Amino acid sequence: MPPPLLKKISGMECAKILCKHFGFQIVRQRGSHIILAKGYGAERKGTVVPAHRELKIGTLKGALELAGVDEEEFSKHQ
Repeated sequence: MPPPLLKKISGMECAKILCKHFGFQIVRQRGSHIILAKGYGAERKGTVVPAHRELKIGTLKGALELAGVDEEEFSKHQ
Protein backbone atom coordinates (compact mmCIF):
# COMPACT_ATOMS: atom_id res chain seq x y z
CA MET A 1 0.00 0.00 0.00
CA PRO A 2 1.51 3.39 -0.95
CA PRO A 3 2.12 5.94 1.81
CA PRO A 4 -0.60 8.58 2.27
CA LEU A 5 -0.15 11.76 0.24
CA LEU A 6 -1.12 14.14 3.01
CA LYS A 7 0.47 14.41 6.44
CA LYS A 8 -1.13 15.84 9.55
CA ILE A 9 -0.18 19.51 9.85
CA SER A 10 -1.45 22.50 11.80
CA GLY A 11 -4.13 24.79 10.43
CA MET A 12 -1.73 27.73 10.38
CA GLU A 13 0.85 25.71 8.43
CA CYS A 14 -1.84 24.76 5.90
CA ALA A 15 -2.83 28.43 5.50
CA LYS A 16 0.82 29.43 5.00
CA ILE A 17 1.30 26.81 2.27
CA LEU A 18 -1.89 27.90 0.49
CA CYS A 19 -0.76 31.54 0.62
CA LYS A 20 2.86 31.01 -0.37
CA HIS A 21 2.46 28.40 -3.12
CA PHE A 22 -1.13 28.68 -4.38
CA GLY A 23 -1.82 32.43 -4.40
CA PHE A 24 -4.35 32.62 -1.57
CA GLN A 25 -4.56 35.48 0.92
CA ILE A 26 -5.90 35.45 4.45
CA VAL A 27 -9.08 37.51 4.30
CA ARG A 28 -9.97 37.30 7.98
CA GLN A 29 -10.01 35.07 11.00
CA ARG A 30 -13.10 34.49 13.06
CA GLY A 31 -12.51 32.49 16.20
CA SER A 32 -10.57 29.40 15.23
CA HIS A 33 -11.35 29.60 11.51
CA ILE A 34 -9.01 31.19 8.96
CA ILE A 35 -10.79 32.35 5.80
CA LEU A 36 -8.65 32.42 2.65
CA ALA A 37 -9.48 33.63 -0.86
CA LYS A 38 -7.90 34.33 -4.23
CA GLY A 39 -9.12 35.79 -7.51
CA TYR A 40 -11.92 38.21 -8.26
CA GLY A 41 -15.50 38.00 -9.51
CA ALA A 42 -16.47 34.72 -11.12
CA GLU A 43 -12.88 33.45 -10.78
CA ARG A 44 -12.89 33.84 -6.99
CA LYS A 45 -11.96 30.75 -4.97
CA GLY A 46 -12.07 30.48 -1.21
CA THR A 47 -11.69 28.04 1.63
CA VAL A 48 -11.87 27.85 5.41
CA VAL A 49 -9.07 26.30 7.47
CA PRO A 50 -9.53 25.61 11.20
CA ALA A 51 -6.64 27.08 13.19
CA HIS A 52 -6.11 23.86 15.13
CA ARG A 53 -2.76 22.48 16.25
CA GLU A 54 -3.33 19.38 14.13
CA LEU A 55 -5.81 19.01 11.28
CA LYS A 56 -7.37 15.63 10.68
CA ILE A 57 -6.70 14.33 7.16
CA GLY A 58 -10.41 14.51 6.25
CA THR A 59 -10.59 18.15 7.36
CA LEU A 60 -7.48 18.99 5.35
CA LYS A 61 -8.90 17.23 2.28
CA GLY A 62 -12.15 19.20 2.63
CA ALA A 63 -10.30 22.53 2.83
CA LEU A 64 -8.23 21.64 -0.25
CA GLU A 65 -11.34 20.58 -2.18
CA LEU A 66 -13.03 23.91 -1.41
CA ALA A 67 -9.88 25.71 -2.55
CA GLY A 68 -9.64 23.68 -5.75
CA VAL A 69 -6.12 22.54 -4.89
CA ASP A 70 -4.94 19.07 -5.89
CA GLU A 71 -3.86 16.90 -2.92
CA GLU A 72 -0.78 15.64 -4.75
CA GLU A 73 0.34 19.19 -5.61
CA PHE A 74 -0.24 20.33 -2.01
CA SER A 75 1.70 17.37 -0.59
CA LYS A 76 4.83 18.50 -2.52
CA HIS A 77 4.97 21.58 -0.28
CA GLN A 78 4.47 19.87 3.09
